[in-house]
Amino acid sequence: MKILVIINDGPYGSEKAYNALRIVNQLNKEHEQADVNVFLMADAVNCAIPNQITANGYYNIERMLKLALSKGTKVKLCGSCMEARGLKHIALLEGIQMSNMSELTQWIIDCDKVITY
Repeated sequence: MKILVIINDGPYGSEKAYNALRIVNQLNKEHEQADVNVFLMADAVNCAIPNQITANGYYNIERMLKLALSKGTKVKLCGSCMEARGLKHIALLEGIQMSNMSELTQWIIDCDKVITY
């Protein structure tokens, strides 16, 4: 089964990115045969910025994304969303790729389930 998780909210301020990545990492843990992909758009592109520092005991989106990547999840983000936020030329977490709407629509067509946050 192919599952696509689309995240729209930033890494902190709401818990949407956190809950989305909790689902992604649980799917990877309990259903290793599933092909799980993540697409970051709108303010969620900020999830891909490295060197996030959070308070002790507070969730860290960078660590959650790295776990997902280590389990084979493909993570891509919207290039025009990055450009709109002045982030197009900054470093991203290793393994995350810049993408576009054309590639997102192909992922949507190719997958069995789409979950949005």
